[in-house]
Amino acid sequence: MSRVDIEHVWKIYDGNVQAVKDLNFHIEDHEFLAVLGPSGCGKSTTLRMIAGLEDITQGEIKFNGEVVNNLSPSARNIALAFESYALYARLSVYENIAFPLRAQGVSRAEVDKKVRWIAEVLNVTDILKKRPASLSGGHQQRVNLCRALVRSPNITLLDEPISHMDLRVRANMRARIRRLHEELNLTTVYVTHDQGEAVSLADRVAVMNHSRLQQIGTVSEIWDKPINKFVATFVGEPQMNFMQGVIDQPGQVTISANGDKASFGFQGQVDRKYIGSQVTVGVRPQVLQVFPENGGEGMLPAKVDINQFQGENVILTVILDDPDSTEIKAIIGPDRVPAMGETVWVSFRPETVHLFDGEEPINR
Repeated sequence: MSRVDIEHVWKIYDGNVQAVKDLNFHIEDHEFLAVLGPSGCGKSTTLRMIAGLEDITQGEIKFNGEVVNNLSPSARNIALAFESYALYARLSVYENIAFPLRAQGVSRAEVDKKVRWIAEVLNVTDILKKRPASLSGGHQQRVNLCRALVRSPNITLLDEPISHMDLRVRANMRARIRRLHEELNLTTVYVTHDQGEAVSLADRVAVMNHSRLQQIGTVSEIWDKPINKFVATFVGEPQMNFMQGVIDQPGQVTISANGDKASFGFQGQVDRKYIGSQVTVGVRPQVLQVFPENGGEGMLPAKVDINQFQGENVILTVILDDPDSTEIKAIIGPDRVPAMGETVWVSFRPETVHLFDGEEPINR
């Protein structure tokens, strides 16, 4: 069993630099949790505190109910793989991977079996005899991953472990990492700034910003019910569209364009204080509907600005004819792509509408 509890954890450096503020969440046994956020948000510091590489200023970290604040990294039985791959330069790839097993006193035959198995899974069999200096950054990260995952740790901690690989290889490596997580029954914490990695790998995602946990939940929970505008913006590619509107009456918001007003329904309740007030309307590009003609109620005129072809889909950027010339994006099929400069009409269904007052959602 390998459950981790993070309870009111702070990390404050000299000079009162608050790297992590009052962090609270847990990681279930055998769960794959992604910690997602922009650079400098505190996610790597959090991982290093779990690993025992950083002292905790305040709060507790528990493994299976036992406080580990004062335990050394070796006493925590963790596996680590960081963006910076600290491989042993004088050892071959084989010996680098074997090192933690030999340190545990594993027999030579078992070491060989495990090294060759992990090397095959992560596709480094052909470089086992080479030294790290002769490898590319991507291959060194693979070896680093092999060394971390070859043992049987309580917790596996991965910090941007495939960032130096090219896009095609990264997609393949994500699948292999997830496969190993399941086959070895690992409890994995994966730090990344790439929301595509987090979404494709994790059972749950913890989103951080400004040293604080913003939201934790499944991908669908964060996608459908973002706790604030930052989460709504950070999770999703392309990011959520935002338009200015006015709540005219309960369940209805109006957006002005081309001198006219278009009304849209929305789900959820809002406080009556927002009736007649300006709010921010958020709609994801994946659910925005685009039509070649005005179909009547609930449609906004827009002018096509950019077409970005991406295989089976096209990312369409349009400019609303409103006072702010608001730019919004829609993902459409390739069968009928409007030309640049063409006028189209956009619409969206009530269940896809998110309303914000500043950072806070108001129709959850």
